[in-house]
Amino acid sequence: MVRDYQDHMSQELADLLRERGINPTVQRVEIARLLVYRRTHLTAEDVFRLVNHDGAHVSKATVYNTLGVFAQKGLIREVVIDPTRVVYDSNTVPHHHFYNTETGELFDIEGQTMSVAGLPPLPQGTEVEGVEVIVRLRSSADRVA
Repeated sequence: MVRDYQDHMSQELADLLRERGINPTVQRVEIARLLVYRRTHLTAEDVFRLVNHDGAHVSKATVYNTLGVFAQKGLIREVVIDPTRVVYDSNTVPHHHFYNTETGELFDIEGQTMSVAGLPPLPQGTEVEGVEVIVRLRSSADRVA
């Protein structure tokens, strides 16, 4: 019974990947399984660790390349926290984030609860594709009086 469910879920994921123009290899389906069915924020290292947790053998290069393809095809979003930290977000609807600089946790801010006004003039021949805001937080107890 569990095996039938897993096979069905794998087939659904393979179909989803095909719909996005992604070839559904076994490794890509396993990586998609971590990201698609729940809202989560994972680094590439998190995905590498989790996908290999049960004895699978997915290389680090495959994980990084797959996450890049998934982001390019709109299956997930890349959230660049800083130049050394990228998080992959399974929530692809427009929204923003709170980022706790002390704990490294990233939390969604629903898109409709926040607006951005006063964008500067755009360079000629361009248009706004989207705006993403990261609100950086820290404990107020750490502030020096």
